[in-house]
This record gives sequence, C-alpha cells and structure tokens, in this order.
Amino acid sequence: MTAATEATETAAATDTVQGAGMPPGTSRGADATARAERGAGTGAAATGAAATDAAATDATAAGKAGSRPRLRSWRAGLLRGGIELRHLVRNPKEMSGHLINVVVALLLAGYIGDKVPGTHVPMAHLTLAGFAAYLLFQIGLVNLPQILVTEREEGALLRLRATPGGIPAYLVAKSLLVVVMAFGTLVLLLGAAALLVDGPLPHGPGGWLTLLWVSTLGLLAVVPLGAAIGAVLPNPREALALIMLPTMALLVTSGAMFPLSSLPALVQKIASVFPLKWMAQGLRSALLPDAARAAEPAGSWELPTVALILTAWAVLGFLLAVPLLRRAARRESGSRLSERHRKAGWGGSRTA
Repeated sequence: MTAATEATETAAATDTVQGAGMPPGTSRGADATARAERGAGTGAAATGAAATDAAATDATAAGKAGSRPRLRSWRAGLLRGGIELRHLVRNPKEMSGHLINVVVALLLAGYIGDKVPGTHVPMAHLTLAGFAAYLLFQIGLVNLPQILVTEREEGALLRLRATPGGIPAYLVAKSLLVVVMAFGTLVLLLGAAALLVDGPLPHGPGGWLTLLWVSTLGLLAVVPLGAAIGAVLPNPREALALIMLPTMALLVTSGAMFPLSSLPALVQKIASVFPLKWMAQGLRSALLPDAARAAEPAGSWELPTVALILTAWAVLGFLLAVPLLRRAARRESGSRLSERHRKAGWGGSRTA
C-alpha cells in the first residue's frame, strides 16, 4: 500500500468522524484531496531522505573499507617494529655498537678539562652536546642505510613487495626502530654523563622543550636521507665505506667536538650547509647556559635558522626517499637477487 493511499484513507476516516461538526458549504472531498496530497508529499520526502541516508551509509562503509588496509599496515608495522626492538635488545652484538659510542663520549668528556674559549663553560659539556647530535645523525644516516641494504640483499624487500601492505608496514617498523634507538641512545648518554662526569642537562621546561623539538626535527632531517641512501647503495660491504668517511668529516667540521669559530671561514660555510652543524647547535642551546653563546660564530643560538635548515633537509629527504624506495622495490626481482648472491659468493638466497 502506497503512502498516498494511506494518507487518503486516513483523511477519509477523519472526515467521517468529524463530518457532522463541519460548517455548511465546506467541501469534504477537496479537504480530503488536499490531505492526501500532503501525505503523498510527506511520503516522497521520507523516501528521498531514506535514499539519501542509504547513500551516505554506503559512502561511509566504502571509506571505512578503504581505510582498513592503511590501518592494517600501521598495525602490522607497529607489531613488526616491536619485534625488531626486542631482537635488538636481546642481541649483545648490536647493542654493543650503541653502548660503545656512549662509552667513547663519556671517556672524551672525562679527559677534557678546558673551558670553552671566552666563557666559564666546561669544554666537556660542549663535547657531550655535540656528540649527542652526532649519535642522532649517525643512527639516521649510517645505521639505517646499512639495515636497509642488508635486508634488501637478504631478500626481505622482495618478499615484502609480494605481500599486500608489506612495504608501508616495513617503513612504519623501521621508523619506530630508528626513533626508539635514537631517543634511547640520547637518554642513555645524557643520563650517564650527568651521573658519571657531571654532564649537562636542560635548564627548565624551555630547555627540555628545545631538546625535544631539535632532536625530533633533526631525525626528520636525516632519516629520510638515510632511507634514500640505503635505496641506492650497491651492497652491504660497500655501504659502511661509502658512508663513514663523509660522516667522520662532518663530525670534525661541524663544531660537534669543539667550537666552530676556531675553524677557517671556508670550513664554517661548508659545514653550515649540512644538518649536523645545526643539530649540534640546537642541542647546545638546550644543554648549555646562555654564556656559551659567545663561542658561536654568530654570537647567538640562531634557533629560527636551526628550525628552517632542518625543515628544509627533512623536505628534501622525503622528496628523494619516496621515489628512490619505490624504484628500488620495483627493480627488485628474484633473478636480480640471485645474481647479486652469486657475485657475492653466497651460493644461493639467504633468508632474513
């Protein structure tokens, strides 16, 4: 039964009940017809609203269905990252590499007894701040490319490419691993330095906030670059040799170990192009007192410039990393992997 028919019958029934009380000359048929038309309009409006609601429900369901693969990739990536972190903690050889860096920094700080030129700030504090920046730089630009190249050679990238959502989940896992490694190493270094060699810590909430945003932005500046480098490096044997020499050169020329103002002007200009110089300067602003600004080339911390340069490197890194990683995934194949294994003398594929 249609809505118009129901409305007509309802109007007719109403007229039958109330007809005796209506004034003479009133057309009951016209009134019933008007009521029927109003009922039909209401029924049509209800039908249209129902159709609109159904379409909205379908669109929402489609949106949820489209978002489910992304959510699954994030969930799988976080689970994979947690597993890799547990393996890292349980692997003494891998943990020893990070611990050795912290021990070296503490030994250097313990043997340096001079003051920063023109200030009463211990030179050991400047060295620790610079070494903290270098450790973040090393994890993003040295450790990450080695991990990517090694796992690519072991066939992990090829298997993940054939898995739905495998590559996004892999990138989420590596991001989690790098972030935890970086901040864990930073906390370990600063905590051990404060306890063992009277190392510097941020002064007040502003110092802690500066330490947080400089460290985060510094990682964003170097991790995409590390991923891009890992996508183009030929093999794990050459990865360390190709990366370590430029990294050590930047450590010496970026003012991480001693005041940048003591270096030639040309070296200062070259170092100011790369992110390590600005990461070290930003961490010095968080860890050292304001008196240490006298040793900076500009006489100030230049925090807006720190943020600008690190942001520019982060954008550049993402623009390079995304297409290079996609290209590496597309080019990967079983025949290429077997050929690399043959040249390396592995005698067959290895498993990750």
